[in-house]
Amino acid sequence: MAVIQLTSDNFETEVLNSDKPVLVDFYADWCGPCKMMAPVVDQIAEENDDIKVGKINVDDEQDLAAKYGVMSIPTIGFFKNGDIVEKSVGAKPKSELLKMIGK
Repeated sequence: MAVIQLTSDNFETEVLNSDKPVLVDFYADWCGPCKMMAPVVDQIAEENDDIKVGKINVDDEQDLAAKYGVMSIPTIGFFKNGDIVEKSVGAKPKSELLKMIGK
């Protein structure tokens, strides 16, 4: 499944009301470590049909970043049933993200 671009307009539908768990990448275009994580996040989206994967540009969606306490990027959040159940800050290997989602 492709990565979904998340905004305040679609966040409730795509994440909070999702029938699947959702991995959310909080990033910025100017962030070097975020650029390193982008292909990893894309791979996870392509390889796992049982979860949704989305990205939030923190420069464009500052309210969402503040609501979820994103102070450093990249921050990866894992949502289940509308709640953030796990959060990881900084660039991480794919294996750590997979552990986060229970793979």
